[in-house]
Amino acid sequence: MRCYAAAFMAVSAILAVLSNAIVCLASEEMDSEDEVTAFLNEAEAYVNDNGVEKALLEFNNPSGSFVRGDLYIFAYDFNGTCLAHPINPGLVGQTGLLDVNGVDVIGREIALAKRSGEGMGTMYIVFANPIHQGKEELKQLYIKNVNDSLYIGTGRYLSSVPASFDQADRDELMAYVDEALNFAIESGKEKALEVFNDPEGNFTRDGRYIFAYDYNGTVLALPHQPELIAVNRIDEKDPNGVEFIRQIIDVAEMGLGFDYYIYPDPAANMTEKLKLSFVENVDGTWFLGSGIYAVSEGQ
Repeated sequence: MRCYAAAFMAVSAILAVLSNAIVCLASEEMDSEDEVTAFLNEAEAYVNDNGVEKALLEFNNPSGSFVRGDLYIFAYDFNGTCLAHPINPGLVGQTGLLDVNGVDVIGREIALAKRSGEGMGTMYIVFANPIHQGKEELKQLYIKNVNDSLYIGTGRYLSSVPASFDQADRDELMAYVDEALNFAIESGKEKALEVFNDPEGNFTRDGRYIFAYDYNGTVLALPHQPELIAVNRIDEKDPNGVEFIRQIIDVAEMGLGFDYYIYPDPAANMTEKLKLSFVENVDGTWFLGSGIYAVSEGQ
């Protein structure tokens, strides 16, 4: 009995240690957004205090004061040319960047930096994590416009969030949205929206559906959330504070493209998951799109 009691006490002690570790990890995750935004504000102050040239030298230094584990500062001008990237120096001097899922990183960053003014904007990309052997992971970026000559950014990796999208699924998604766009052009807006809003209609299939908005952020089609039709969602944010309606508008204004955000999946009882949406402009007054949800590795 004494052996069992001793073993029980030992296991209890181990569980207590593990429990404390889990609490610490959770606390660090909760604090990470504040840490990241403070880091970005520190970098902005460094630019303002030391000038752009000296700041870029420091930001590009992989052993410098602005590289801290998986936290680092990158910088771009508003032509989309990379000015600083200490983790991937090969990007410096290059213009534009697509992530592993073919998502336009720089075009979306520029739109966010311009729209955020003197404030700070946030968005997602999928990017190599330097402390996980370069594994491609979801990253939440924070962007600031610095004196209208460049923008700087940093981010936190959301390593536990699945961010895998197969090329075949992305191709099918684009073809599906193209089909909806052609239908809207041929049938007219009124007829198209009627079909898109029908949860049993021709464009609600295999867990996918078409959504549509005008450029003010008002819902025109959302078959699984009919209560939101005619509602303006321009200021709506996802659980991590990403203004996803404004960002899909940014992409649609470019003509077409992809965007990430967290959104309820109707095929999974409206569980919130990472969604990769593809949107296309219709006629300059409204746009449409659809999306696919990330799946865990091995699924």
